Amino acid sequence: MPKTITKLIKKTCSPRLVLLALPAVLLLIALLIAVQGSSHFAEAGAIPFFGYQIVNVYPHSSIAFTQGLVYDEGVLYEGTGLYGRSSLRRVDLETGRILEETRLESTLFGEGVAIWRDRIIQLTWQSGLGLVYGKENMTRIGSFSYQTEGWGITTDNKSLIMSDGTDILHILDPESFVEKGQILVRANGTPLKGLNELEYINGHIYANVWPTNWIVIISPESGEVKGKINLQGILQKNDIQGSKVDVLNGIAYDAREDRLFVTGKLWPKLFEIKLVPERSWDE
Repeated sequence: MPKTITKLIKKTCSPRLVLLALPAVLLLIALLIAVQGSSHFAEAGAIPFFGYQIVNVYPHSSIAFTQGLVYDEGVLYEGTGLYGRSSLRRVDLETGRILEETRLESTLFGEGVAIWRDRIIQLTWQSGLGLVYGKENMTRIGSFSYQTEGWGITTDNKSLIMSDGTDILHILDPESFVEKGQILVRANGTPLKGLNELEYINGHIYANVWPTNWIVIISPESGEVKGKINLQGILQKNDIQGSKVDVLNGIAYDAREDRLFVTGKLWPKLFEIKLVPERSWDE
């Protein structure tokens, strides 16, 4: 029980008054517990968390339901979703202009994308179907199947790492697409569900947590969450101008220039940010 609540009870004049106040006290305790556990992080712990500093702002298509995002050789590769509107795009970062686009069949809901050597890998949501494209011309050259839903995908230059909306990340062989391992993601020992778009950055896996404004930083060795990034407020109301937007989703990294990009589904802007350490969750 919180110390402030204990002190409140001790100051009560009589046992009868304690009984009368008990329902209110219990309600207050419940509210405190709800606030502490209202995020996807069920228990407090010494996990560092970060704010952000906006470095640059770029235009982004407000009709792109962003499901996957990768930066490579000066351009963005973006996978978009929704039935009848899903696509794979090559996009100019500076202008947001679509340089090349391949549309998916109307029966497929596009999801995350990753680049493996001279190929682009794209997941679909509930079809159990992964799509393989030639990177040079974005022509589909193959496919593969999986037993889970498809959400996000990235690579650590050895394997493909795939999310399915649960607390499990699946490690796939990048040539055969056979699953060869799993990462069970935990925040202070508690399973962290809702893992969505992924990006491998400097030895860690960055993951959007659906449907929140949080990105978590995951150790691929232990599955433990090593950091949390709060992007609340990055898209302002005046950025939207009455348009409909969806949740934060989309992480891309420029390793050469050490630039981190984030955006969201139907967002009109894409942001380059730097992380700003704030404090540990338990401070």
